[in-house]
Amino acid sequence: MARPRTQYVCQKCGAVHPKWMGRCPDCGEWNTLVEMSPAPTVRAVGLAGKPGAQPVPLPAVAAAEVTRWPLPIGEFARVLGGGVVPGSLVLVAGDPGIGKSTLLMQLADRMAGPDFPVLYISGEESLGQLKMRADRLGLHNPHLYLLNETRMDALADHIQGMRPRLVIVDSIQTVYVEEIPSPPGSVSQVRECAVRFQAMAKNLGITIFLIGHVTKAGLIAGPKLLEHIVDTVLYLEGDRYHAFRLLRSVKNRFGATSEVGVFEMRGDGMAEVPNPSELFLAERLIQASGSAVAVTMEGTRPLLVEIQALVSPAPPGAARRTANGVDPYRLLLLVAVLTKRVGLRLHDHDLFVNVVGGLRVDEPAADLAIAMAIVSSARDRPLPPDMVFIGEVGLSGELRAVGHMELRLAEAAQLGFRRCLLPRTARRLREIPPELTLLPARTLAEAIAVAFPG
Repeated sequence: MARPRTQYVCQKCGAVHPKWMGRCPDCGEWNTLVEMSPAPTVRAVGLAGKPGAQPVPLPAVAAAEVTRWPLPIGEFARVLGGGVVPGSLVLVAGDPGIGKSTLLMQLADRMAGPDFPVLYISGEESLGQLKMRADRLGLHNPHLYLLNETRMDALADHIQGMRPRLVIVDSIQTVYVEEIPSPPGSVSQVRECAVRFQAMAKNLGITIFLIGHVTKAGLIAGPKLLEHIVDTVLYLEGDRYHAFRLLRSVKNRFGATSEVGVFEMRGDGMAEVPNPSELFLAERLIQASGSAVAVTMEGTRPLLVEIQALVSPAPPGAARRTANGVDPYRLLLLVAVLTKRVGLRLHDHDLFVNVVGGLRVDEPAADLAIAMAIVSSARDRPLPPDMVFIGEVGLSGELRAVGHMELRLAEAAQLGFRRCLLPRTARRLREIPPELTLLPARTLAEAIAVAFPG
């Protein structure tokens, strides 16, 4: 009998190579190749066409209607596109202790019912530990079933026999197939288990949520193929030292991507935040220098966040540039523009920039707010408390327009702001709130003159 050929699989990207190498040629990472035997493959059932299928013109194909089960958690429903799609496979990833298990156990408890049994499978915690968490969250639904098992074949038997409508697996890295000699969490195990869960979801018409771990770099542990197998990929983000959590959609075959749901971690579990902008600005000091309000977009939702900056004299040597919640390279770019185009003296000052609430703002629309906060702190003059800032800053010091201006302005007006400093090219808008006054500026220098008259 021929000996099976050994393969080397990259734990970072999932690429397969015939021999060991110190560096993976595909992703460039070092020391990520692990020796593995070829795993038996399972053909996903339910997606293949009929034998002898022929090409069909696009207009002749009937549109498939996507039915959704209603979701009792509004922020979760927003991220998924309105509800849970039967037969879908959803991956929820996040840092350890961020609240993935808590959020999904609350979801399971609220969806479980006499005609909607829910199965929660845990490979990391015992039934006693799950019961302690349920008691802490105040969950006592008799239609929510708990199972402590990690063998894939045994899980398939339970699901086939029980026929739950919703299954939660915590986590995919603990489940293993006995025929594969690799340990749980390896590339072969994660890939094979994900394919089998996908086949069960499609064949039985149920929804399966997989909880996944992330690496130090913030990426989902396991092969990149895992994200391609599932229908939806959700990230639960946030700083464990802050109460706010963001549930972000990065892939969704049944809805829009880049949607975000906002939650607050409390003692009794995750609580929805229906108006996050108002909560993020609740503790803002009106007359403090170095504070500016930016209007950002998270998917289709506008969010108002406070940008804080602190400029202080630096000791002899290189001045520090510290960014928390913003891209540090973007901060260096804005500092260079302020120094070159505006003439602001920053080379001998330390600079600290922070986004309040533990949020992370990556879109260029916050450039103007960051720059104005820096100028406010450097001059020790507070900005007008009823003014918000929207705009991207170019290398020449010009202000560039950004998208979704109507939504941003409506959110700012709803929260009581009366003036908005924005690029001059964004004046031609269809819907402008009557209580909001637009202050257009062509360059960053003009914007500073408008915000600090005299």
